[in-house]
Parts: sequence; C-alpha cells; structure tokens
Amino acid sequence: MISQELYDNYLAILREELVPAMGCTEPIAIAYASAKARATLGEKVSALHVSCSGNIIKNVKGVIVPNSGGQKGIEAAAILGVVGGDETKELEVIACADDEARKLTRKLVRENFCDVTLAEDVPNLFIEVEAEGNGHKASVRIENEHTNITRITRDGKVLFEREPAEAETQAQSPSQNSSGNRNLMRLRDIIEFANCLEIDDVREIFDRQIEYNTRISQEGLDNKWGACIGKTIIETWGNDVRSCACARAAAGSDARMSGCPLPVIINSGSGNQGITVTLPVITYAEQWLISREKLYRALAVSNLVSIYIKHFIGSLSAFCGAVSAASGAGAGITFLAGGDYSGISRTITNTLANVGGIVCDGAKPSCAAKIASSVHAAILAHHMSMNDDKFIGGEGFVEDDVEETIKNMGYIGKIGMKETDKEILNVMIDRVDVDSCM
Repeated sequence: MISQELYDNYLAILREELVPAMGCTEPIAIAYASAKARATLGEKVSALHVSCSGNIIKNVKGVIVPNSGGQKGIEAAAILGVVGGDETKELEVIACADDEARKLTRKLVRENFCDVTLAEDVPNLFIEVEAEGNGHKASVRIENEHTNITRITRDGKVLFEREPAEAETQAQSPSQNSSGNRNLMRLRDIIEFANCLEIDDVREIFDRQIEYNTRISQEGLDNKWGACIGKTIIETWGNDVRSCACARAAAGSDARMSGCPLPVIINSGSGNQGITVTLPVITYAEQWLISREKLYRALAVSNLVSIYIKHFIGSLSAFCGAVSAASGAGAGITFLAGGDYSGISRTITNTLANVGGIVCDGAKPSCAAKIASSVHAAILAHHMSMNDDKFIGGEGFVEDDVEETIKNMGYIGKIGMKETDKEILNVMIDRVDVDSCM
C-alpha cells in the first residue's frame, strides 16, 4: 500500500498541474504578465517593453495567439493582454477579449507600441513586462513556471518579490496549500497510487480534462485548423483504434496551435502535452469498453508518468514534450490492458528509445505531427511490451531500470541538448548564415 504522505503528494501534483489554459501557454503567459503589469500600473498604458528568454521567443514566434483573430507573435500576445486581458484569470487571461480589443491590438502592433528584447543568462522560462503610462512604470517578472510571478515593481519600488530558488524550494516541499514534491515521484508508486485511488478525489479533475480536451480534439477533426494532421490521419490511415488515438491527439493540437479559443487542461505547463496524455487513453478505453473508474486510474498513470519524465527535463528545452506526454499515454494504455509495473516500464522504455530525439523548434502547427509520431511510437511500444519485447540496458541511453532510463533522457534533454536549443533559436531568428556552415 502506498503511504498517505505519497498519496497526498501525487494528488497535490495532479491538482496543481491539471488546470485550464486557452491556447499555447507561452503567449498566454506573456499576456498574463502584461495584464498584471497594466493592473499594477493603474494608468493608461502608453508603451510596453517585453524581455524574454530564447525558449519563450521560440515558442511564441510561429503560433497564433488565441482569441486574437489570427495574430501571431510576442507583441500581439503582450498587447492583447493589456487591452483585453483579465489578469485574475491567469492562463485564461484573454478568454474574454472582444473584437474591439483585437482591432486595437492590430493597430498598436503596427504602431510599434511594444518592443521585445532577448533576455540572456536567465531561466529557460523567463518573461519580464514593463508598462509605461502617465509618467509611471510597472513591471512584472515570471520565471520557471507560466504563472510563477517572482517580482512586481511600480516606479522602482518592489511591491512583491520571491527569488526563483525560493519558488523552486516551495515546489519541492509539499504542504496542505503548496505544490507536490516531484522529487518523491517513482514509477512503482505512481502505479500503486492509481490502483488505490479514491475516485472521488479525482473525479472532478479528470472529468474536466476529458471534457475540455475531447472537445478541442473534435473541433480539430470537424474543421480546418493548421495543417489538418488529425483529419489527414483519419482520411488516409483509416479509423481503427490506433489511427484514431493518433488522430484525436493530433487534431487537438491542430486547433490549439492555430488559435482555437477553446481551453484545454494542461500537463507539465503545456496544452499539447495535456492533449497527448488524454486522448489516446480515452480512445482505447472507449474501444475496449473500459469502465469510467478504470479510465480515471489510467489517466492518473498517464498524467503522472508524463509529469515525472518532464520533471527531469525542465519546463522548456530542445526536447519535444510530446515524447514525454506520449510515454505517459502509452503507460496509460498498458495499464488499461492490465499491464503491471514491468509491462508499463517496458512501454515507457520502448517509447523513449524510439522517439527520444525529437527536437522542439517552437510551438506551431507542426507540433500536431510530432504528437502523432510520438503517440504512434507509444502504441508500438505498448504492443511490444504486451509481447514481452523491449529494448535492453546498454543499448544507447537505455538502462535495465526504467527509472535510470528516464533520468538519462532527462539529462540529455536538459543538459545535452542545451547547445542544440541555442542553435535552434539562432536559426529561427536568423542569427546564423546556414549556407556558410555547409
């Protein structure tokens, strides 16, 4: 039996992680910071200055800001947060932006109302917005997590401050009102937690995740969004359970990356990852006529495995989060099929060994294709596992112990791919002459 301390810890992690967000979380975090800066200023904003990390620039450059009428970029996200945002709604900050706000945003973008600079030597997730107006200035800083405000100032006076290290320490020291401790996570305990889960503890959390993420997936299948990866899979691969699992996950991203205003329930700070851990598991549960109760338990496995893997990698990096999320989905599917710790371990290992090298070159419509590829790999990994087949320790970064394989993947994603991350950004913002390197 899992201890009460660990049970409460996993429950706290789910409650903290599985929250609603509208659109790609990076532009939404910018909009949230700018809305908060406007509220702190308390004056009409006459100019906006945004400084953010390379990973934020990478993830905002190519994605449509939701509820913006098709606008892209940091400037559009920041300005819409000022003219149409409600900072009290956090990751749904621009859910109520209207036509007037969208029109004004376009006008102010053209007028260079907002300037953007690259912040260097900062955390991978870093946003600072300064708003000016009527001779006053206010700034808001976000670090490490999309809603984690670490500093607020007005006219040079610090109104609120929390060091990033302090925020991180809080996240590792669970209490009744704080985050769960990711350092306590282990795969065996995750599975035990799912097996002994009191359904009433998670019913509301997972019902909302199922509802929101299924709805945006269906929107992606019903209408033309992005590159139509989900629709293409159904039209060309057919509608068996494997194809539908890939297509439904991809379709949610099709819609989300192209500005669909429907909210999703995120995982590891990402809507795409939230969609990926959810739809494949739901699809297999429907096909196999699995009870709602067992679906909840499988979603606990899927969500927590994804969070566990991503914990070692960090919020933003050159490692594509679809891989960790698909590993969670594969683990959830194996759990639905009656797989135990060994079977789920094989599924995770097989998935990571296959697609662990997919890079993140920013949020954009092609994320849907990476999700489809990752889910396809997870389904293959599941079937390998059910046949007692697996990649074995000593092959590449794979270890005999799945926990060590996960840590190896985390090291590669966080440390090994750090320079890759920088060069991807350099290419994206035209800092390098690629031809000269050939």
